[in-house]
Amino acid sequence: MLVDSPPEQRAATAPAPSTRRVMRAFGLLVSVAILVAVALASIAIGAKELSLEQVWHGLFEDSGTYGDVVVAERLSRTVLGLLAGAALGLAGAVLQALTRNPLADPGLLGINAGASAAVVTAITYFGVTSLSGYVWFAFFGAAAVGALVWFLGGSRGATPVRLALAGTAISAALYGYLQAVMIMDEAALGKMRFWTVGSLSSADDSAIRQVLPFLLAGMVLALVLARPLNAMAMGDDTARALGAHLNRTRALSMLAATVLCGAATAACGPIMFVGLMVPHAVRSFTGPDLRWILPYAAILSPVLLLGADVIGRIATRPSELQVGIVTALLGGPVFIFLVRRRRTAQL
Repeated sequence: MLVDSPPEQRAATAPAPSTRRVMRAFGLLVSVAILVAVALASIAIGAKELSLEQVWHGLFEDSGTYGDVVVAERLSRTVLGLLAGAALGLAGAVLQALTRNPLADPGLLGINAGASAAVVTAITYFGVTSLSGYVWFAFFGAAAVGALVWFLGGSRGATPVRLALAGTAISAALYGYLQAVMIMDEAALGKMRFWTVGSLSSADDSAIRQVLPFLLAGMVLALVLARPLNAMAMGDDTARALGAHLNRTRALSMLAATVLCGAATAACGPIMFVGLMVPHAVRSFTGPDLRWILPYAAILSPVLLLGADVIGRIATRPSELQVGIVTALLGGPVFIFLVRRRRTAQL
């Protein structure tokens, strides 16, 4: 028969708080190094093979050669991947804390569905065909759905369960609308098919400039919310006793997630699993403290997104596999593994 260790022995064998902080800080530095390596790989590797000399020349000299043009396109693609990946990771971490559901992601509250429905509407009824046009419609759709979920979830009386139920209901309705419009309009179907998969290949400086202010504002807001969300994780009564403002924290969390996910979806299309898998995975190392989860998610989510994009470029050369497909193919099995490991640990 197994005998549990006394509390004094468990406390003696557990890492000291200072040691845990050092380990987390070191892990954060390692994560940054991995991100830099993946970003460089994203610039150097692609469907079109270039030598390292051509890549170097394209980065630091502007002569307008074929290689320079390719590198410039990859650089914009990499920058957008860094921003969108960080945004999706932070949005997922905030929503998981807000709903107290480790399986939550931006899709749970209907934000992806709102952006997609708005873009379908723009293509079908307003004739919008450019990425710069998609950005504003997608962002408006995400923001409108975020506000609607907050209202239907009870606004000032919103609870995690109400928000999740409202988001699920709105998502189902919007995806029904999206499918109906695409079936009735073949032209819209052809144009939407590429965007709805999720891709970084259409990245350009114009799209980055349009979404950059929203992404930066959302990132700052998400990081500021770490302490009040930590308090809310201990329950509403405890959070109030600690001085947390529940309604304000929930409203700002919804705002941060909507801005981050709306801007990322507007620029790249709906990309699944990044905001779901990365925060869930890093929690096993950082623990429940959002002051660590959020920075880790902001760094490692771009690693996943850019890594998947690089795999998609070389897997089917000379064509490309869109990053949304790769994240789904990679994320599904990995996420199942993480969930099973978590369940085994609980048993």
